[in-house]
Amino acid sequence: MRSIEATTLYFEQAANELDLSESMRRLLLTAKREVQVQIPVELDSGEIASFIGYRVQHNDARGPMKGGLRYHPQVDLDEVRALASLMTWKTAVVDIPYGGAKGGVAIDPRAHSRRELERITRRFVDVVHELVGPDRDIPAPDMGTSATEMAWFMSQYSHYHGFAPACVTGKPVEYHGIAGREEATGRGVGILTLKLLSRLGLRVPGTTVALQGFGNVGSHAAMFLKNAECRVVAVSDASGALTRADGIDVMELSRYAHDNEGRVADFPGADAITNDELLSLDVDVLIPAALGGVLTAANVESVRARAIVEGANAPVEADADAVLAERGITVLPDILANAGGVTVSWFEWVQNRQHYRWGIDRVRQELDRILSEAFEQTWQLSQSRRVPLRTAAYMLGVGRVARATVLGGME
Repeated sequence: MRSIEATTLYFEQAANELDLSESMRRLLLTAKREVQVQIPVELDSGEIASFIGYRVQHNDARGPMKGGLRYHPQVDLDEVRALASLMTWKTAVVDIPYGGAKGGVAIDPRAHSRRELERITRRFVDVVHELVGPDRDIPAPDMGTSATEMAWFMSQYSHYHGFAPACVTGKPVEYHGIAGREEATGRGVGILTLKLLSRLGLRVPGTTVALQGFGNVGSHAAMFLKNAECRVVAVSDASGALTRADGIDVMELSRYAHDNEGRVADFPGADAITNDELLSLDVDVLIPAALGGVLTAANVESVRARAIVEGANAPVEADADAVLAERGITVLPDILANAGGVTVSWFEWVQNRQHYRWGIDRVRQELDRILSEAFEQTWQLSQSRRVPLRTAAYMLGVGRVARATVLGGME
Protein backbone atom coordinates (compact mmCIF):
# COMPACT_ATOMS: atom_id res chain seq x y z
CA MET A 1 0.00 0.00 0.00
CA ARG A 2 1.40 3.39 -1.02
CA SER A 3 2.03 5.96 1.71
CA ILE A 4 -0.74 8.26 0.47
CA GLU A 5 -3.19 5.34 0.52
CA ALA A 6 -2.31 4.46 4.11
CA THR A 7 -2.67 8.08 5.24
CA THR A 8 -6.04 8.30 3.49
CA LEU A 9 -7.17 5.06 5.13
CA TYR A 10 -6.41 6.38 8.61
CA PHE A 11 -8.10 9.67 7.74
CA GLU A 12 -11.24 7.85 6.60
CA GLN A 13 -11.36 5.76 9.78
CA ALA A 14 -11.29 8.95 11.85
CA ALA A 15 -13.75 10.71 9.53
CA ASN A 16 -16.21 7.84 9.95
CA GLU A 17 -16.01 8.16 13.74
CA LEU A 18 -16.51 11.93 13.43
CA ASP A 19 -19.34 11.50 10.92
CA LEU A 20 -17.82 14.04 8.52
CA SER A 21 -19.70 14.84 5.33
CA GLU A 22 -18.32 13.75 1.96
CA SER A 23 -17.73 17.36 0.94
CA MET A 24 -15.69 18.06 4.09
CA ARG A 25 -13.65 14.89 3.54
CA ARG A 26 -12.77 15.93 0.00
CA LEU A 27 -11.87 19.42 1.19
CA LEU A 28 -9.57 18.16 3.94
CA LEU A 29 -7.89 15.51 1.81
CA THR A 30 -7.08 17.82 -1.08
CA ALA A 31 -3.81 19.75 -0.88
CA LYS A 32 -4.02 23.52 -1.19
CA ARG A 33 -0.99 23.65 -3.49
CA GLU A 34 1.45 21.18 -5.04
CA VAL A 35 4.61 22.47 -6.67
CA GLN A 36 7.26 20.65 -8.70
CA VAL A 37 10.32 22.66 -9.65
CA GLN A 38 13.47 22.23 -11.67
CA ILE A 39 16.76 22.95 -9.88
CA PRO A 40 19.67 23.46 -12.30
CA VAL A 41 23.04 23.50 -10.50
CA GLU A 42 26.66 23.65 -11.56
CA LEU A 43 28.55 20.75 -9.99
CA ASP A 44 32.14 20.98 -8.76
CA SER A 45 33.23 19.32 -12.01
CA GLY A 46 31.73 22.18 -14.02
CA GLU A 47 28.93 19.99 -15.34
CA ILE A 48 25.37 21.34 -15.21
CA ALA A 49 22.99 18.98 -13.42
CA SER A 50 19.24 19.29 -13.05
CA PHE A 51 17.32 18.04 -10.05
CA ILE A 52 13.61 17.89 -9.27
CA GLY A 53 12.25 19.51 -6.11
CA TYR A 54 8.79 19.39 -4.54
CA ARG A 55 6.76 21.39 -2.06
CA VAL A 56 3.26 20.31 -1.11
CA GLN A 57 1.25 22.75 0.99
CA HIS A 58 -1.63 20.74 2.34
CA ASN A 59 -3.73 22.88 4.66
CA ASP A 60 -3.53 26.26 6.41
CA ALA A 61 -6.89 26.37 8.21
CA ARG A 62 -5.17 26.50 11.62
CA GLY A 63 -2.16 28.63 10.74
CA PRO A 64 0.90 28.82 8.46
CA MET A 65 1.94 25.48 7.04
CA LYS A 66 4.83 23.55 8.55
CA GLY A 67 6.87 20.62 7.34
CA GLY A 68 10.32 19.27 6.67
CA LEU A 69 12.54 19.46 3.60
CA ARG A 70 14.13 16.11 2.82
CA TYR A 71 16.96 15.14 0.47
CA HIS A 72 16.64 11.53 -0.67
CA PRO A 73 16.94 9.82 -4.07
CA GLN A 74 13.47 8.25 -3.75
CA VAL A 75 11.61 11.49 -3.00
CA ASP A 76 8.58 11.81 -5.25
CA LEU A 77 5.30 13.72 -5.30
CA ASP A 78 3.31 10.81 -3.85
CA GLU A 79 5.54 10.55 -0.78
CA VAL A 80 5.65 14.32 -0.22
CA ARG A 81 1.89 14.56 -0.60
CA ALA A 82 1.31 11.89 2.06
CA LEU A 83 3.79 13.46 4.49
CA ALA A 84 2.27 16.91 4.02
CA SER A 85 -1.17 15.69 5.04
CA LEU A 86 0.39 13.83 7.97
CA MET A 87 1.86 17.13 9.16
CA THR A 88 -1.59 18.75 9.06
CA TRP A 89 -2.96 16.18 11.48
CA LYS A 90 0.23 16.08 13.58
CA THR A 91 0.29 19.80 14.32
CA ALA A 92 -3.42 19.65 15.16
CA VAL A 93 -3.01 16.68 17.52
CA VAL A 94 -0.55 18.61 19.68
CA ASP A 95 -2.69 21.73 19.18
CA ILE A 96 -0.05 24.12 17.87
CA PRO A 97 -1.19 26.83 15.41
CA TYR A 98 0.14 25.34 12.20
CA GLY A 99 -1.07 23.55 9.12
CA GLY A 100 0.83 20.91 7.19
CA ALA A 101 3.37 20.95 4.36
CA LYS A 102 6.32 18.91 3.15
CA GLY A 103 9.10 19.28 0.63
CA GLY A 104 11.98 17.40 -0.88
CA VAL A 105 14.64 17.20 -3.53
CA ALA A 106 15.32 13.91 -5.32
CA ILE A 107 19.05 13.61 -4.62
CA ASP A 108 21.39 11.42 -2.62
CA PRO A 109 23.10 13.94 -0.32
CA ARG A 110 25.98 11.52 0.26
CA ALA A 111 26.86 11.77 -3.44
CA HIS A 112 27.40 15.53 -3.32
CA SER A 113 30.00 17.79 -1.79
CA ARG A 114 29.14 20.40 0.80
CA ARG A 115 29.48 23.12 -1.85
CA GLU A 116 27.11 21.30 -4.19
CA LEU A 117 24.54 20.82 -1.42
CA GLU A 118 24.69 24.52 -0.65
CA ARG A 119 24.11 25.39 -4.32
CA ILE A 120 21.18 22.97 -4.53
CA THR A 121 19.61 24.40 -1.36
CA ARG A 122 20.00 28.01 -2.45
CA ARG A 123 18.65 27.30 -5.95
CA PHE A 124 15.65 25.55 -4.40
CA VAL A 125 14.97 28.68 -2.34
CA ASP A 126 15.30 30.79 -5.49
CA VAL A 127 12.34 29.00 -7.09
CA VAL A 128 10.05 28.65 -4.05
CA HIS A 129 10.75 31.75 -1.94
CA GLU A 130 7.55 33.49 -3.02
CA LEU A 131 5.50 30.52 -1.80
CA VAL A 132 7.05 30.13 1.67
CA GLY A 133 7.81 32.38 4.61
CA PRO A 134 7.10 33.01 8.31
CA ASP A 135 3.37 33.54 7.77
CA ARG A 136 2.89 31.07 4.91
CA ASP A 137 4.99 27.91 5.06
CA ILE A 138 7.96 27.23 7.33
CA PRO A 139 10.33 24.39 6.32
CA ALA A 140 12.51 22.42 8.75
CA PRO A 141 15.16 19.67 8.61
CA ASP A 142 14.12 16.20 7.56
CA MET A 143 15.74 13.06 6.19
CA GLY A 144 19.03 14.00 4.53
CA THR A 145 19.01 17.61 5.74
CA SER A 146 20.20 19.28 8.92
CA ALA A 147 20.69 22.61 10.63
CA THR A 148 23.31 23.42 8.00
CA GLU A 149 20.81 23.35 5.12
CA MET A 150 18.36 25.39 7.18
CA ALA A 151 21.00 28.08 7.71
CA TRP A 152 21.59 28.22 3.94
CA PHE A 153 17.82 28.37 3.40
CA MET A 154 17.41 31.33 5.77
CA SER A 155 20.40 33.14 4.25
CA GLN A 156 19.06 32.80 0.70
CA TYR A 157 15.50 33.67 1.69
CA SER A 158 16.80 36.83 3.39
CA HIS A 159 18.34 37.97 0.08
CA TYR A 160 14.78 38.40 -1.19
CA HIS A 161 12.82 39.37 1.92
CA GLY A 162 15.26 40.90 4.40
CA PHE A 163 16.13 39.54 7.82
CA ALA A 164 13.62 36.75 8.46
CA PRO A 165 14.87 34.09 10.89
CA ALA A 166 11.33 32.71 11.32
CA CYS A 167 11.20 31.61 7.66
CA VAL A 168 12.64 28.23 8.62
CA THR A 169 13.24 26.26 11.83
CA GLY A 170 15.86 23.75 12.90
CA LYS A 171 18.64 26.28 12.39
CA PRO A 172 21.95 26.15 14.30
CA VAL A 173 21.59 27.62 17.79
CA GLU A 174 24.27 30.18 16.91
CA TYR A 175 22.26 31.21 13.85
CA HIS A 176 18.89 32.05 15.43
CA GLY A 177 18.02 28.45 16.31
CA ILE A 178 16.74 27.20 19.66
CA ALA A 179 18.36 25.08 22.36
CA GLY A 180 16.86 21.60 22.51
CA ARG A 181 15.71 21.34 18.89
CA GLU A 182 18.17 18.56 18.01
CA GLU A 183 17.01 16.35 20.87
CA ALA A 184 13.33 17.29 20.59
CA THR A 185 11.90 14.42 18.55
CA GLY A 186 13.80 11.73 20.45
CA ARG A 187 13.08 13.33 23.80
CA GLY A 188 9.40 13.52 22.86
CA VAL A 189 9.43 9.81 21.99
CA GLY A 190 10.88 9.14 25.44
CA ILE A 191 8.36 11.33 27.24
CA LEU A 192 5.42 9.66 25.52
CA THR A 193 6.83 6.16 26.03
CA LEU A 194 6.82 6.78 29.78
CA LYS A 195 3.24 8.08 29.59
CA LEU A 196 2.19 4.97 27.71
CA LEU A 197 3.92 2.64 30.14
CA SER A 198 2.07 4.28 33.00
CA ARG A 199 -1.29 3.83 31.27
CA LEU A 200 -0.49 0.19 30.52
CA GLY A 201 0.27 -0.45 34.18
CA LEU A 202 3.97 -1.16 33.65
CA ARG A 203 6.57 0.01 36.14
CA VAL A 204 9.18 2.13 34.40
CA PRO A 205 12.31 0.87 36.21
CA GLY A 206 13.52 -2.21 34.38
CA THR A 207 11.09 -1.92 31.47
CA THR A 208 12.77 -3.45 28.42
CA VAL A 209 13.09 -1.41 25.22
CA ALA A 210 14.35 -2.24 21.72
CA LEU A 211 15.16 0.62 19.33
CA GLN A 212 15.28 0.14 15.56
CA GLY A 213 17.36 3.12 14.51
CA PHE A 214 20.10 4.98 16.39
CA GLY A 215 20.23 8.25 14.52
CA ASN A 216 19.09 11.57 15.90
CA VAL A 217 15.70 10.28 17.08
CA GLY A 218 16.74 6.85 18.31
CA SER A 219 19.86 7.96 20.16
CA HIS A 220 18.12 10.76 22.07
CA ALA A 221 15.15 8.51 22.88
CA ALA A 222 17.52 5.82 24.12
CA MET A 223 19.38 8.27 26.35
CA PHE A 224 16.15 9.67 27.80
CA LEU A 225 14.74 6.21 28.55
CA LYS A 226 18.04 5.01 30.01
CA ASN A 227 18.06 8.00 32.36
CA ALA A 228 14.47 7.11 33.34
CA GLU A 229 15.76 3.64 34.38
CA CYS A 230 14.36 1.72 31.44
CA ARG A 231 16.56 -1.11 30.19
CA VAL A 232 17.58 -0.58 26.56
CA VAL A 233 18.30 -4.17 25.54
CA ALA A 234 18.65 -3.78 21.76
CA VAL A 235 19.63 -1.14 19.22
CA SER A 236 20.12 -1.22 15.45
CA ASP A 237 20.96 0.95 12.48
CA ALA A 238 21.77 0.30 8.83
CA SER A 239 25.14 -1.21 9.81
CA GLY A 240 23.69 -3.92 12.06
CA ALA A 241 21.90 -4.70 15.32
CA LEU A 242 23.03 -5.28 18.90
CA THR A 243 21.55 -6.79 22.03
CA ARG A 244 22.47 -7.19 25.66
CA ALA A 245 20.00 -8.73 28.10
CA ASP A 246 21.02 -6.64 31.12
CA GLY A 247 21.00 -3.41 29.10
CA ILE A 248 23.28 -1.62 26.67
CA ASP A 249 25.41 1.25 27.94
CA VAL A 250 23.78 3.92 25.79
CA MET A 251 26.36 6.57 26.61
CA GLU A 252 29.22 4.32 25.57
CA LEU A 253 27.35 3.30 22.42
CA SER A 254 26.82 6.96 21.52
CA ARG A 255 30.53 7.64 21.90
CA TYR A 256 31.36 4.57 19.81
CA ALA A 257 28.94 5.57 17.05
CA HIS A 258 30.32 9.12 17.03
CA ASP A 259 33.84 7.77 16.53
CA ASN A 260 32.77 5.27 13.83
CA GLU A 261 30.84 7.38 11.32
CA GLY A 262 27.55 6.85 13.15
CA ARG A 263 27.70 3.04 12.93
CA VAL A 264 26.74 0.81 15.85
CA ALA A 265 28.02 -2.44 14.29
CA ASP A 266 30.89 -4.16 16.14
CA PHE A 267 30.26 -2.24 19.37
CA PRO A 268 32.16 -4.35 21.93
CA GLY A 269 29.62 -3.87 24.72
CA ALA A 270 26.85 -5.99 23.15
CA ASP A 271 26.20 -9.07 21.01
CA ALA A 272 25.43 -8.88 17.30
CA ILE A 273 22.02 -9.92 15.99
CA THR A 274 20.19 -9.27 12.74
CA ASN A 275 17.82 -6.36 12.21
CA ASP A 276 14.97 -8.82 11.72
CA GLU A 277 15.76 -10.48 15.04
CA LEU A 278 15.56 -7.14 16.81
CA LEU A 279 12.01 -6.59 15.59
CA SER A 280 10.92 -9.92 17.07
CA LEU A 281 12.56 -9.62 20.51
CA ASP A 282 10.43 -10.27 23.59
CA VAL A 283 10.45 -6.73 25.02
CA ASP A 284 7.98 -4.38 26.65
CA VAL A 285 8.41 -1.62 24.06
CA LEU A 286 9.62 -1.66 20.46
CA ILE A 287 10.50 1.75 19.02
CA PRO A 288 10.95 1.87 15.22
CA ALA A 289 12.86 5.14 14.87
CA ALA A 290 14.38 4.99 11.41
CA LEU A 291 12.72 4.50 8.03
CA GLY A 292 9.07 3.84 7.29
CA GLY A 293 7.58 0.48 6.40
CA VAL A 294 9.72 -1.75 8.65
CA LEU A 295 6.79 -3.69 10.09
CA THR A 296 4.79 -5.32 7.32
CA ALA A 297 2.27 -8.10 6.79
CA ALA A 298 5.24 -10.40 6.19
CA ASN A 299 6.92 -9.93 9.59
CA VAL A 300 4.25 -8.55 11.94
CA GLU A 301 3.32 -11.97 13.32
CA SER A 302 6.83 -12.29 14.75
CA VAL A 303 6.48 -9.13 16.86
CA ARG A 304 6.43 -9.96 20.58
CA ALA A 305 6.60 -6.46 22.08
CA ARG A 306 3.71 -5.40 24.28
CA ALA A 307 3.68 -1.89 22.82
CA ILE A 308 5.09 -0.09 19.79
CA VAL A 309 6.00 3.61 19.77
CA GLU A 310 6.40 5.00 16.26
CA GLY A 311 9.47 7.21 16.41
CA ALA A 312 9.72 7.22 12.60
CA ASN A 313 7.07 8.29 10.11
CA ALA A 314 4.87 5.35 9.04
CA PRO A 315 7.13 2.53 10.30
CA VAL A 316 4.10 0.22 10.55
CA GLU A 317 2.31 -0.50 7.28
CA ALA A 318 -1.48 -0.37 7.33
CA ASP A 319 -1.93 -4.14 6.90
CA ALA A 320 0.44 -4.78 9.79
CA ASP A 321 -1.28 -2.15 11.93
CA ALA A 322 -4.57 -4.05 11.62
CA VAL A 323 -2.86 -7.28 12.71
CA LEU A 324 -1.29 -5.58 15.73
CA ALA A 325 -4.70 -4.24 16.77
CA GLU A 326 -6.20 -7.73 16.52
CA ARG A 327 -3.39 -9.12 18.66
CA GLY A 328 -3.91 -6.46 21.34
CA ILE A 329 -0.50 -4.83 20.85
CA THR A 330 -0.77 -1.12 21.63
CA VAL A 331 0.63 1.24 18.98
CA LEU A 332 1.36 4.88 19.79
CA PRO A 333 1.07 6.47 16.32
CA ASP A 334 3.64 8.62 14.60
CA ILE A 335 1.45 11.73 14.41
CA LEU A 336 1.69 11.92 18.20
CA ALA A 337 4.79 9.90 19.10
CA ASN A 338 7.27 11.91 17.02
CA ALA A 339 5.59 15.31 17.31
CA GLY A 340 8.28 16.62 19.66
CA GLY A 341 10.29 17.98 16.74
CA VAL A 342 7.55 20.12 15.27
CA THR A 343 6.55 21.28 18.74
CA VAL A 344 10.01 22.67 19.48
CA SER A 345 10.09 24.06 15.94
CA TRP A 346 7.06 26.09 16.97
CA PHE A 347 8.99 27.33 20.02
CA GLU A 348 11.82 28.38 17.69
CA TRP A 349 9.39 30.19 15.39
CA VAL A 350 7.86 32.00 18.39
CA GLN A 351 11.34 32.90 19.64
CA ASN A 352 12.28 34.31 16.23
CA ARG A 353 9.07 36.33 15.96
CA GLN A 354 9.50 37.76 19.47
CA HIS A 355 13.28 38.25 19.12
CA TYR A 356 13.60 36.77 22.59
CA ARG A 357 15.68 33.68 23.31
CA TRP A 358 14.30 30.71 25.26
CA GLY A 359 16.47 28.68 27.66
CA ILE A 360 16.77 24.88 27.50
CA ASP A 361 14.83 24.41 30.76
CA ARG A 362 11.85 26.32 29.41
CA VAL A 363 11.97 24.39 26.12
CA ARG A 364 11.94 21.04 27.92
CA GLN A 365 9.23 22.08 30.37
CA GLU A 366 6.91 23.33 27.62
CA LEU A 367 7.60 20.27 25.46
CA ASP A 368 6.66 17.96 28.32
CA ARG A 369 3.48 19.93 28.99
CA ILE A 370 2.24 20.00 25.42
CA LEU A 371 3.00 16.35 24.66
CA SER A 372 1.51 15.18 27.97
CA GLU A 373 -1.73 17.06 27.32
CA ALA A 374 -1.95 15.65 23.78
CA PHE A 375 -1.32 12.12 25.05
CA GLU A 376 -3.98 12.34 27.74
CA GLN A 377 -6.54 13.69 25.30
CA THR A 378 -5.73 10.92 22.83
CA TRP A 379 -5.83 8.22 25.50
CA GLN A 380 -9.13 9.38 26.93
CA LEU A 381 -10.72 9.57 23.47
CA SER A 382 -9.42 6.10 22.66
CA GLN A 383 -10.95 4.71 25.83
CA SER A 384 -14.29 6.50 25.56
CA ARG A 385 -14.83 5.66 21.88
CA ARG A 386 -13.20 2.21 22.09
CA VAL A 387 -10.88 2.86 19.16
CA PRO A 388 -7.11 2.35 18.73
CA LEU A 389 -4.80 5.19 19.70
CA ARG A 390 -4.07 5.86 16.03
CA THR A 391 -7.74 6.42 15.25
CA ALA A 392 -8.15 8.57 18.35
CA ALA A 393 -5.15 10.72 17.40
CA TYR A 394 -6.48 11.19 13.89
CA MET A 395 -9.91 12.03 15.31
CA LEU A 396 -8.36 14.79 17.41
CA GLY A 397 -6.33 16.18 14.54
CA VAL A 398 -8.91 15.88 11.79
CA GLY A 399 -11.65 17.20 14.06
CA ARG A 400 -9.67 20.31 14.94
CA VAL A 401 -8.85 21.05 11.31
CA ALA A 402 -12.47 20.51 10.28
CA ARG A 403 -13.72 22.89 12.97
CA ALA A 404 -11.15 25.55 12.00
CA THR A 405 -12.22 25.19 8.36
CA VAL A 406 -15.86 25.79 9.27
CA LEU A 407 -15.11 28.66 11.65
CA GLY A 408 -12.87 30.38 9.11
CA GLY A 409 -15.49 30.20 6.40
CA MET A 410 -14.88 29.71 2.71
CA GLU A 411 -14.28 33.31 1.60
